[in-house]
Amino acid sequence: MASAPLEILYEDNHLLVINKPVGLPTQGVIEGVPSVVTAAKAYLKRKYKKPGNVYLGVVSRLDALVGGVLVLARTSKAAARLNEQFRARSAHKLYWSVVESPPTPAQGELTDWVKKDERLQKMTVVPRHSAGAQRATLRYRTLASAKSAALLEVELETGRKHQIRLQLANLGTPILGDRKYGSRRTFDGGIALFARSLSIEHPTSSQTLSFVAEPPAVFAPYLPK
Repeated sequence: MASAPLEILYEDNHLLVINKPVGLPTQGVIEGVPSVVTAAKAYLKRKYKKPGNVYLGVVSRLDALVGGVLVLARTSKAAARLNEQFRARSAHKLYWSVVESPPTPAQGELTDWVKKDERLQKMTVVPRHSAGAQRATLRYRTLASAKSAALLEVELETGRKHQIRLQLANLGTPILGDRKYGSRRTFDGGIALFARSLSIEHPTSSQTLSFVAEPPAVFAPYLPK
């Protein structure tokens, strides 16, 4: 996975935007672990014949099992400005997810209070006034559905860990392949969650940039005809 060429969606002196492959963590937790960061640094070092270390700032992450649009900063100034956009929720992200059954209603907004269950090593929905609880809000709409599955478009208002995975499972429609959050079915591409698009303000020019990534072929049976 680490040696596969990266799919570059956009590149300039400040940004590197990729279609992240499924199965590759954004950032390795220990030295030598293959990750997007190590692959991207190797790509930049090779392309520009850079001696020494290559700077690359991680401003948002995708779970290892999730593919799609991911932006990286090539300068510390770009990293700081992009971090502020993600903190302020001015960056606009849309996800596609295939769930085990059509949700009811077909579109809506979900708000839950969530926290990490350290014993189970997963996020969980808790009562609002629980110690450490954080609000999690997303909006979803059904793009295509059949009796046994549905394709949803999801927009995050907050950015909690595993938020989409947890909230859709709590709705009774777990993401295909997501055993951790209750899916009973397999999905060849890890889990059926994909970062479809991202819009940001360029960190130096202030121009609005929008990026769209095509999902892996395993999503094809669930896409609108």
